[in-house]
Amino acid sequence: MDIPGTPADVTEAWLSGVLGTEVTKVDVTPVGTGQTGATYRLEVRYRDHPRLPQSFVIKLPAQDDAVRERVSLSYRSEHAFYTEVAATVSVPLPQCYHCEIADDGAQFVLLLADMAPARQGDQIEGCTPGEAELALAALAGLHGPRWGDPAWLSFAATVMPKPDVATARGLGDITVLAARTTIDKLGERMSAEDRDTVLASAALIGDWLIGAPERFSLLHGDYRIDNLLFDPRRGEVTVVDWQTLAVGLPARDVAYFLATSLTPEDRTTHERRLVEAYRTALQAQGVGEYDHETCWRDYRFGMLQVPLITTLGFAFSAATDRGDDMALAMLARGGRAIRELGTLDLIRTGI
Repeated sequence: MDIPGTPADVTEAWLSGVLGTEVTKVDVTPVGTGQTGATYRLEVRYRDHPRLPQSFVIKLPAQDDAVRERVSLSYRSEHAFYTEVAATVSVPLPQCYHCEIADDGAQFVLLLADMAPARQGDQIEGCTPGEAELALAALAGLHGPRWGDPAWLSFAATVMPKPDVATARGLGDITVLAARTTIDKLGERMSAEDRDTVLASAALIGDWLIGAPERFSLLHGDYRIDNLLFDPRRGEVTVVDWQTLAVGLPARDVAYFLATSLTPEDRTTHERRLVEAYRTALQAQGVGEYDHETCWRDYRFGMLQVPLITTLGFAFSAATDRGDDMALAMLARGGRAIRELGTLDLIRTGI
């Protein structure tokens, strides 16, 4: 079957073929802003009454040709996650009913169960320490089952594979450019401390990316509150948006999440306990010989994931008012964490 390119192509006939039962009606409504992809909610009616959801979420490529071409690797990443990785890890996910890709990522469709009434987190508002603990347990379900799996070293569908020295230096140069672009556009709204931290962090990315090479796993890469769905009735979290897969130090995901999704006050109060909760969850997933102090050091070291992903995302995507506010909040929270945890000195000195 053809992959739908627009919401108008998501017809009763297409859904009937994908789901294997006759769909008599489908209503399509947009969800989110669609900067790197176009997401829609489907309300579905069937001729019979199969044990299938009444609503789904479907993700299609961005409707802008230039954006679609630029982020096609992200679509390949998400397709690979659902078709090759999801069954091998224990991270909580929405059920996937169909995932297909063609033309090297130019055509892409992902059909998921609608998790409503679970609510999407709000990056600017942040989350509670209790929600953060749920999120870190879920993250351990991604990292733990295949911790140190050598297959990740040749896994091709990552936006950021585990780099060698030359690749790390090249990405470091790109990050310096992204940091300067971000400050050119947002600098007047940033504190002098935060501007300095962003630039100093970017200058160290090349060295940072190759640090702690013996500990690695698949990373979500953009593990933050906007990419989590919380169900307050069940006290559960579901993880979405697998377009930024990377391979590297697992604590990068932990640091990025806690620094950007908690207020600085909550982070400083609860981060020791939360990092230990993550380590305990890893042990339940079979990860041994990972002591508390090593995990804590990895967490401090991993903080450069904040300026790396935030400035790259901001510099190379379409500008929106919310996007600006979100980047500012993330860089302010992350910059403070980097300074308070001594991350730059840790990278420079290895101590």
